[in-house]
Amino acid sequence: MTAEAVAPAWMHELVTAEQYDSWSAEQSAGVEIVDGMVVVSPSPSKRHNRIAKTLAVALEAAAGDGWNADVDFDLRLQDVPLLNRRPDVIVYRADTLDITPTRPEHVLMVAEVVSPGSETTDRVVKLDQYAKAGIQFYWRIEQALTGMPIVHTYVLDMASVKYRDAEVFTGLVKATAPFPVTIDLSRI
Repeated sequence: MTAEAVAPAWMHELVTAEQYDSWSAEQSAGVEIVDGMVVVSPSPSKRHNRIAKTLAVALEAAAGDGWNADVDFDLRLQDVPLLNRRPDVIVYRADTLDITPTRPEHVLMVAEVVSPGSETTDRVVKLDQYAKAGIQFYWRIEQALTGMPIVHTYVLDMASVKYRDAEVFTGLVKATAPFPVTIDLSRI
């Protein structure tokens, strides 16, 4: 079986920002572009989606005017080589709602819900990529074997351009940054 039989030819070629921007919503759904190459992600579980939705709703309510929190849309970290991620939750400036692509300067915070197969990417790779892009806050949510989500929060150290550990929560989140917010993840 050849690689062509497994994946279409376009998945084996570098994708430029201009090419990606010409794709339809259906073509870009469920993919990220890393170093110009297409990375396909499996569909998340219902639990994963529920955690992301709960976070987004609570973060948007706590953020107040001027900020939106949404799930699963493109975040353009760099144009060359193209680096396009789809964080599970993005808190971004409300006045950039209709600006595409969303860029790091529009974003206050991203959150990733770790799933089987995304552990290293969410714990290490994205942590570094989001920091280098200048995104001030990063939350990583682990789906623990106990069923109680564990939320690790990070804040960007501007001097080192690396995240430093902030607060860790199990079940009930009572965060102070990027703004005061309480989120009950114990019922998910």
